[in-house]
Amino acid sequence: MSDLLERLRGRGWRMTAQRRVVAEVLDGEHVHLTADEVHARAVVRLPEISRATVYNTLGELVSLGEVLEVATDKRAKRYDPNAHRPHHHLVCSGCGAIRDVHPLGNPLGDLPDSERFGFTVSAVEMTFKGLCPHCTSN
Repeated sequence: MSDLLERLRGRGWRMTAQRRVVAEVLDGEHVHLTADEVHARAVVRLPEISRATVYNTLGELVSLGEVLEVATDKRAKRYDPNAHRPHHHLVCSGCGAIRDVHPLGNPLGDLPDSERFGFTVSAVEMTFKGLCPHCTSN
């Protein structure tokens, strides 16, 4: 059983077959699927699942804070189940591949007071961009 499924069951979230399949599709490390990719993989497991059900379930998971919605440039939004471990993203500017990264240091602490403009900063989201090994070799 995935960490996401365990978290959802712990919250008492009603686990329909459709919701379970969406959560199972999102299981794993470095998972950053688009809604269409989630739907395509869910259909393999549960052929009757609709695109609308997948979109609605993803929206609920984001609202619950169990899945992150990741937007990079003008590409489709992606869904990241790694919502409870602080991390940043490494994005390939060629193919759009995304990896979770955990750089050392405290990016919030690295922002000088003079650059906070009076804000009380509560979170940091950083995106590192470059080319993955596949795109570099092509």
